Amino acid sequence: MSLRLRRLANEHERLQQLFGSHPLVSVRPTAGNPPDRYVVEYRIGGLERRPDGTLIVRRQHQMEIVLPAEYPRMPAACRMLTPVFHPNIDAFTVCTSDFHSAQETLADLVVRVGQMIAFQKHNVKSPLNGEAAVWCEQNLARLPVDPSDLYPPESPGASAPGVASR
Repeated sequence: MSLRLRRLANEHERLQQLFGSHPLVSVRPTAGNPPDRYVVEYRIGGLERRPDGTLIVRRQHQMEIVLPAEYPRMPAACRMLTPVFHPNIDAFTVCTSDFHSAQETLADLVVRVGQMIAFQKHNVKSPLNGEAAVWCEQNLARLPVDPSDLYPPESPGASAPGVASR
């Protein structure tokens, strides 16, 4: 088995371990053996802009992750399947380049994007959505939208290797 396939298999196994019974996040493989595509469902508060311009809190979000042939050297391609109003998310992509490294695991990525959706993390210096960046700067006192801890619960005495520490 090639190094890439071994990494994909290990990532898949770890995602199942960490998010198999997570109350706020579920991860489902959609293609590949081992999987190189996933759909992640988040059950957390994030913002959605309605056609009339009003913002509402949406509590269910879906994102697709596609792992390129060059993964992990190249970052996963992430796109939201449900609308999210955030400075670092647009209709076509989720900006993950601010934190990507070859050592980052898919579990790290899943947690970080969830933190973005909940406005626990944001970067207004290089936004994909300028309107969301302006709104964010003007509404810092209202953030995060959802303070939920997205890190997978750990069993007593165990650590969660591959998931960045808080």
